[in-house]
Amino acid sequence: QVELVESGGGLVQAGGSLRLSCAASGRTFDIGRMGWFRQAPGKEREFQGEINWSTGRTSYADSVRGRFAISRDRYRNTVFLQMYNMKLEDTAVYYCATAPVIGDYNYWGQGTQVTVSS
Repeated sequence: QVELVESGGGLVQAGGSLRLSCAASGRTFDIGRMGWFRQAPGKEREFQGEINWSTGRTSYADSVRGRFAISRDRYRNTVFLQMYNMKLEDTAVYYCATAPVIGDYNYWGQGTQVTVSS
């Protein structure tokens, strides 16, 4: 089992930046990918991006490519989501999750609230 704890959420003005962190513990050697998702009120959870834990290769949803950047610190078993030029529609609960190299995301954090104000 992998335990995930997100941090860094809060209130940010439109156009501002925010960095989320997600610390993993437990069976971290099982991690193939770490990803970020978000869920806005009344909407389904959406994939934002992911990073290959071994290679560092990233991929992003079209809606955030160029504004969001994912990185990782393998020594601290932590993944980061750096968000730039934030928009009102970025308001959501953000979740990190882990998956094997091939397969579905199977461990999830508790989420952290991000609110973008005008």
